Formats: sequence, structure tokens, C-alpha cells
Amino acid sequence: MTQGEKRAIDWDSLPHGGDLFGEMHLAETAPSAPAPRAPLFPGLALCGVAAAAAAWLSEHYGFPIILLGLLVGLSLNFISHDPRSHAGLDFASRTCLRWGIVVLGLQVTVAQIEALGPAPFAALGVVMAVTMAAGMVGAKVAGQSRFAGILAGGATAICGASAALALYGVIGKDRLSQAQFALTLVGISLASAFAMSVYPALAGELGLSDGQAGFLIGASIHDVAQAIGGGYAFSDPAGNYATIVKLARVAMLAPIVALTSLAIGPADGNTQGPLWQRLALPWFILAFLGVVALNSMVTIPRPLVDGGLVLSKTLLLLAVTATAMRSRMDLLLQMGWRAAVPVVTASIASFAAALGFAYLLL
Repeated sequence: MTQGEKRAIDWDSLPHGGDLFGEMHLAETAPSAPAPRAPLFPGLALCGVAAAAAAWLSEHYGFPIILLGLLVGLSLNFISHDPRSHAGLDFASRTCLRWGIVVLGLQVTVAQIEALGPAPFAALGVVMAVTMAAGMVGAKVAGQSRFAGILAGGATAICGASAALALYGVIGKDRLSQAQFALTLVGISLASAFAMSVYPALAGELGLSDGQAGFLIGASIHDVAQAIGGGYAFSDPAGNYATIVKLARVAMLAPIVALTSLAIGPADGNTQGPLWQRLALPWFILAFLGVVALNSMVTIPRPLVDGGLVLSKTLLLLAVTATAMRSRMDLLLQMGWRAAVPVVTASIASFAAALGFAYLLL
């Protein structure tokens, strides 16, 4: 090779022509490093501040804490426009929700359900079925999807916001938008607050006995604390019975979530798998059942049970607030009054069915 030919060689065009120690080759062939995970702190801190504000307002003005969490979260919706808040808000809306439902199992035992008796328990099952059906009918009448009806009916039938959060975990945001979910939560919270204020007075005007009033209030008011408070607002015996009825509804959370999952199928649309896979419950529902079983077999100290209720409410408040902060306001405005129809029809059906059985059984 002549001297001129040597000068004509373009070393930069040759693969790793000047890579004496292989650094370029290693850099090109090495697997790419995983993208760093977004920090949770910004979103979690903002959600915590919003939830604390909702708790303060609830304590000082006596308004339902879940509803205030929703309203405060919606008012701070602009925060979710910053991508740095997404990881923390998503963590709060999913993980806090799941653990809040697990801890809720500390409030239920098998003995409490057995204390209700077979006939009232069967009647309660009918009331819940009628309520869910009414929610689906209301969604159809209002032009909403059937998933909106399932969410509204199931949440009204079981235990309000916590049931809505569990059902939404099965339905998925691909089949029901977070905006519709947030509006449903607002409707459920308002309906529950209205029921707690009005149902005890209606029971008195209708001349119901303590047992009848306890069944009516426990079987029809959405939220656990508000159902129990409404029962004791009528009388102490009514409050005791309303507590048993309401906790029996809470115990139905896992079976109804399982049946809903089987009825609507997986969110990815794969219905070809075996039945046991399609019926598989989310892990947090299984954990909820495990906590109920443990609570039924072992006497858990009362302070721990009371602390579990506070922890469950705190986690669910964080989940609700984060969900509201992540909701799209433009979709909320587009839905209008029609989004509230399933909650209204489910609430009316729940009250009517519970009142009918209260007269028949007690």
C-alpha cells in the first residue's frame, strides 16, 4: 500500500477504528440503563396537605370528610398538570386505596354477620341486588355506560366510597374515566350525607320501631360511619342493630367484587382463560377477607380496632383526594347532571326496598 493510499483511508468511517480500548464498542452494545423512577414525594406531599385540609374542615364544620376530600382535590386539579406530581398521586390513588380496604376488615367479624339472622340477611341481599339493578337502569336511562351503573349501584349497595374504590379497581380506568369515577364519588358522598340527616327523622315520622329503624338505616345509608351515626340518632337499640346490618353489608364487599369481575370480564378483554383465573380476586380483597377471618378467630384489642378504623379512613381519604386531583375537569364539565342519575336511582331503590323489608320482617 502506497503512502497516498494510507492517507485516503477514512478511519472515522470504520467501525471502532479509533477505539483503542473498546470504550465506544462497550457503550454501544451495553444494555441501556433503566430510566430513573419518578419521585413519589411531590405528589404525596401535595395530596397529604389537601387531605389534611379536608380533615380540618370536616372536624370544624361537621361536613362528610370524604366529600370534602373530593371537593378539595377537584379544586387543586391544576396541580396534576405538572408531571412531577403524577407518581405520588397515582401511588396514593392505588396503594393507599388497597391498604385502606385491607385495614377496613378489622371492623367486621363472622359473629356479627351471624347475629343478623337468616331472614334479615336474605332480605339485605335482596336490597343490595335491587340497589345495584337500579343503578344500572339509571345509567341506561341517563345515557351512561353500564360500568357507571355498576359503580354507582355497587357503591350504594355496599359501603359507599370504599366500595366504589374497590369496584373501580376491577372496572379499570380504560372502561370508566376518572372523571366519571370522581363524579360518582361526589354523588355517593352527598347522598349519604343527605340520608344520615333525613332517614332517622323519616323513620320517626313513619312510626318505626327500634328494630325497623335500625334495619332501614343500616341497609340504606351508604357510608359506614354515617349509617351507624344515623342509627344512634334514632335510638341506642336502633344504632346497635344498624351497626350489625351495615357491617353485614361491608362483609359482602369481597363476594360482590368477585361477581362483578366475573360478570364484566378482565379489563384487557381476555375472556378465554379458565374460570378460576377470571374469578380471581385482587390481592387486597383477599387480604380483606384474611383480616376478617383473623378478626373472627382472635380477639383483637379494642384500641387496635379503633386505630384501624382511623387508619382505614385516612388511607381512603388520601386515595379519594388523589383521584380527584388527577381527574380531568373538562370531562367533568361535559358530563353534567346525567352522571348523578345512577346514584340517585340506586339511593331511592335502596331506601324503598329497605323500608319494605323493615315492615315485613320486624
